[in-house]
Amino acid sequence: MQPIDIVGEYLGDPVFVGLLVAILAFVFFIYLFVRRTLTGFQEGMQKGQR
Repeated sequence: MQPIDIVGEYLGDPVFVGLLVAILAFVFFIYLFVRRTLTGFQEGMQKGQR
């Protein structure tokens, strides 16, 4: 098999595509959550120093 056939075979499987989308959405959500948490912590530290 050639690599192009393998990629096409996996992308044609709706279960694999759904799982991939779910994993990417979860990673993006975690990124936004951590970013918001750290930004809020930084703002709180700056307000505490004033």
